[in-house]
Amino acid sequence: MYSTVITTLGFFAVVVFAAGTVLLASMTSSGNRARVVSTFRGWENHPVIWGFSLALAASGSSLYLSETVGLVPCSLCWYQRIAMYPLVVLLGSAAIRRDIGVWRYGLPLSVIGLAISIYHVTIQWKPALDIGTCATGAPCTGRYLSVFGFISIPTMAGSVFFALAALMLLLRQLDCTRDVDAPAQTGLITDP
Repeated sequence: MYSTVITTLGFFAVVVFAAGTVLLASMTSSGNRARVVSTFRGWENHPVIWGFSLALAASGSSLYLSETVGLVPCSLCWYQRIAMYPLVVLLGSAAIRRDIGVWRYGLPLSVIGLAISIYHVTIQWKPALDIGTCATGAPCTGRYLSVFGFISIPTMAGSVFFALAALMLLLRQLDCTRDVDAPAQTGLITDP
């Protein structure tokens, strides 16, 4: 069962990273960005729900690996958890409230978590680059698992943080366009 779960998590990490890449790529030019925004017009809460689902799955997976499987998290793993766990609460409450302004809080946490994940993956591949962040406890340079030969636990976390950052940028764009469209919808005249 363990190998099936780990392989499934590795597969989903690849899918989530690819989805985040496609979303970011589709929002790079103004024409594509306008198409993406118009696609989500009236469906603004969906990216919030997707983000909540990703954060919940990532948090559940980290708890499975540490509490059920018995893998001891290193310091950098804890820092990534510190960035991920609040996203479950933030995005869950935002989904219930239909609040797409959650990007203001979700984006910084996603970017911080992504930066930690990138550093963690880097020192797993090149341990000499470690600046002593994991002097005690489980070594940050160790790899408990390697799915498909390159996906480690911080790689999985990084793919979720990357996709969450892409979703938060989409929510930012939707929120900004909603603010621009608001005067026209309410009939307020903004020009003197």
